[in-house]
Amino acid sequence: MDESSASGRMNHYEKGRHTPDIHTLKRIADKLDVPLSYFFCEDDLTAKIICALDKVSDANKSKVLNMLSEMVNNDNSEKN
Repeated sequence: MDESSASGRMNHYEKGRHTPDIHTLKRIADKLDVPLSYFFCEDDLTAKIICALDKVSDANKSKVLNMLSEMVNNDNSEKN
């Protein structure tokens, strides 16, 4: 994104007048050092989790997934 037009374009995105295409959104994510999925989080806590998860190894991501699966199963068991 050309620096001379970046401010105006970002203003349009922030005000909801325009939506960046996926390529532009990826470039913004790279500049902000966040994963692309960050922009699709519905709350701040999920966004923080996504950013933290993006920084860990695949092996540790698998461990986190296993822990989350256990938590979901426990929560479902408690509901029944």
